[in-house]
Amino acid sequence: MTELTTDAPPAVTSTPTPAPASAEAPSGRSRPVLTALIVLTGVFLSSLDLFIVNIAFPSISASFHGESLSSLSWVLSAYTIVFAAALVPAGRWADRAGRKKAFLIGLAVFTASSAVCAVAPSLGVLVGARVVQATGGALMLPTSLGLLLPAFGPARKGAAIGLWSAVGGAAAAFGPPIGGLLVQVSWRWVFLVNLPFSLLALVFGIRMLHEVRDPVAHKSDLLGAALLSVSVASLVAAIVEGSDWGWSSARIVGAFALAAVSGAWLVVRSRRHPYPIVEPAVIRHRAVALADLSSLVFFGGFGALVLGGVLFLTGVWHESVLRAGLMIAPGPLLAGLTAFPGGLLGARFGHRVVGTAGALFFAGGGAWWVTHAGATPDWAGAYLPGLLLGGFGVGLMLPSLGGAATAPLPPQRFATGSALFAMTRQIGVALGVACLVAILGTASGASAVTAFHHAWIFMIGCGLLAGAVLQGIGARSAETADTMAVAESPATAAARTLESTTPLPATEPVPYALAGGGK
Repeated sequence: MTELTTDAPPAVTSTPTPAPASAEAPSGRSRPVLTALIVLTGVFLSSLDLFIVNIAFPSISASFHGESLSSLSWVLSAYTIVFAAALVPAGRWADRAGRKKAFLIGLAVFTASSAVCAVAPSLGVLVGARVVQATGGALMLPTSLGLLLPAFGPARKGAAIGLWSAVGGAAAAFGPPIGGLLVQVSWRWVFLVNLPFSLLALVFGIRMLHEVRDPVAHKSDLLGAALLSVSVASLVAAIVEGSDWGWSSARIVGAFALAAVSGAWLVVRSRRHPYPIVEPAVIRHRAVALADLSSLVFFGGFGALVLGGVLFLTGVWHESVLRAGLMIAPGPLLAGLTAFPGGLLGARFGHRVVGTAGALFFAGGGAWWVTHAGATPDWAGAYLPGLLLGGFGVGLMLPSLGGAATAPLPPQRFATGSALFAMTRQIGVALGVACLVAILGTASGASAVTAFHHAWIFMIGCGLLAGAVLQGIGARSAETADTMAVAESPATAAARTLESTTPLPATEPVPYALAGGGK
């Protein structure tokens, strides 16, 4: 069996040539703590970035006051799309080139692009910097756990995963109030805040982290990643610009056509490439395919929820960004607190049962807002109950969808399945934001309340449809490894023969999918 290799920094190793070691062999009494401090700094900052950028959205809009909502939405969507497409290639390259190297490059790219975002003189520069930032995040997020697990060792794997997941949850909970505070100075500070912590992590990471490589790691399909980006970006562009350009205009029809053609090309290429971005053998598994489809739909509603809440509180109720951040905080906090017991419930009663309950709670939150939230501010009576219902639903759905999308898979497909789940999440969020922008349009005054009611109806529909799709996975999503004997292309089958004899790299880990990393 081929083993992953770890290379210790010169300052802490006494041998000139490190011997092959298990990927999970701890390297010393202090190494887990140092490794955790370094890599979790990157995890926290990249996870925090999603929520504080959403909170900063109204201030960014005011700064670029000549830009439409559809144009401004690319500040969020560009990051999400590129991150989703780059996740798998970045993880596979990290295994080959070294996870320490990939993490530090990702952190450096994330830091430099954050600085460019902070000084961006125009919306175009800001969106471009967000694209670069997404590539850094795609390198940093999967490799962070790939570095953390070897440092903690197999006996403390559960603690490492719990700590890693908790940091993402803490970022979600603290993101809104931190973003609200920073925006009091300027929205540019939501990007500047990354710099000192990122630089410290870089300096200590270079000196302290051990290198981890997989000598037999395979290359990824970069063209497939590009096709995925083009397909999703074209679809998002058609949705957000449809009202302005005209749904039957040549540009919108062309955007839909480009999305369809590039998507079809991706499907054909995925059938032929030995290690495609979207692996056909995985999605042929009925339970996995339905769980990923449910995830795509659910996170469409989630994307509308996150941005819609900020826009409603600041635009309709005219709350300050700081107050809006504090008002929103209970939702992600409850989601984070619910996710762990939700995972335990899913393991005991089945992911379908718990996920369906989560979908109903999520839809219930939207229904509460439709029936109670209006033009008159009433946070405690009209907004908070819906926020708590939605947050509780998200907390139940996160582990249920992640478990349903990965539990039925055999070990050699585990990382691939979790990476596919992570991609569908990000794509769902991008499409949800696009649909929210199309629904809200340029509504103002009394019509704005009606528009937000329509947005919440969209959220309800996403929740109910996601729950309905989950019904197809069976009472137990336990169609396990034996059901994976599906047809593969000759190239994939040959590559899988080699892969089945080697341990899988932890570059797209299931806990990442469950913890909600990324943008």
